[in-house]
Amino acid sequence: MERTGRRAAVLAALAAAVMLAAPAVASAAPPASAIDVSDTSLHAGDTFTVTEQLYNPTDFTVTGAKAAVYTKETPIVDLVDLVSCTGSIAPCGPYFSSYRGGVGDLGPGESGSVTFTFKVKDDATGGQFTLQHQFAGDNYAFGVEDGPAVTITAAPKADVKVALTATPRIGVFARVDYVVTASNTGPASATGVRVTVNPGANRSVISTTGCTKTGATLSCTIGTLAPGASATAKFTSEGGILAWGAFTATAQRAASTPADPNTANDTAAKKCTAYTGLYVTC
Repeated sequence: MERTGRRAAVLAALAAAVMLAAPAVASAAPPASAIDVSDTSLHAGDTFTVTEQLYNPTDFTVTGAKAAVYTKETPIVDLVDLVSCTGSIAPCGPYFSSYRGGVGDLGPGESGSVTFTFKVKDDATGGQFTLQHQFAGDNYAFGVEDGPAVTITAAPKADVKVALTATPRIGVFARVDYVVTASNTGPASATGVRVTVNPGANRSVISTTGCTKTGATLSCTIGTLAPGASATAKFTSEGGILAWGAFTATAQRAASTPADPNTANDTAAKKCTAYTGLYVTC
C-alpha cells in the first residue's frame, strides 16, 4: 500500500510538471480587414451602415491606411451614395469603384475602424450584391475579401406613355379636335398622372374635357392608371377665319408616381396646316 501511494504521488507530480511545461495556445490574430453591416435587406432610398475593422499583422508600418468597401457584381458607387463617415481621416469618399475612408498610419499590431453610412440610390438596380472589403495603404495593400451579401429591392416603376391625335373640322376658324391619351405600360400602377398641352402658336382653345386652361397651356388630370390601362382628355382649338400655315400641338407627361423609367415616350406632337379658315389638314 505504501509503495502504491508513493507511485501515485510521483505520477501526479509528473503530470503537473508536464502541464506547467506545455506552451499556452496563442489566440489567432484578427484578420487584416473585416466588416459588419447594419442591414442586409434593403430597398431603394434606405440608409444603412458598414463598419470596417482594420488590423496590421505585418512587422512594418502601413502608411495612409484606408478602409475600402466594394460590391462584387457591379460598382458600389452605382448602387449607393455615401452619406457620412465616422472614425475616418479626410478625405472620405468614392475612389474609382470603391468608397474609402482613411485612418492614418498603422504600425505593427495596430488597428483602426471606419463606419460608412450609405443611402441606396432611388434608381438602384435590384438584386443581390456581395459586399467586399480591403485594407489598403500607400505603401502596402492587402487582398480584397468577400463580405456578406445584401439584397436590394428596386423602387417600383410605371412607364406612362402619351399619345395625341388630331381631327380637323370642316368649316370656319381652322378648328381642330384633339384627343390626349395617357397609357400605363407598367409594371406598377401609376398615380397622380398629369399631362400638359401646348395647342400651338396662334391657337385658341375653345373647349376642353378633363383639362383646365392656364394661360396658353392646358393641364389635363388623368389620375390613376393600373398597368395596361389608359385614359383620355380632349380639347378643341381654332386659329381664326384668316388662319393659315402650319402649327404643332404638343402633349407632355408632367407628373406621375412612381418613377417613369422611359422618358422617350412621354411626349407626343401633332402637326397640322391651315389653308385659311376653311380647310385644315393634320
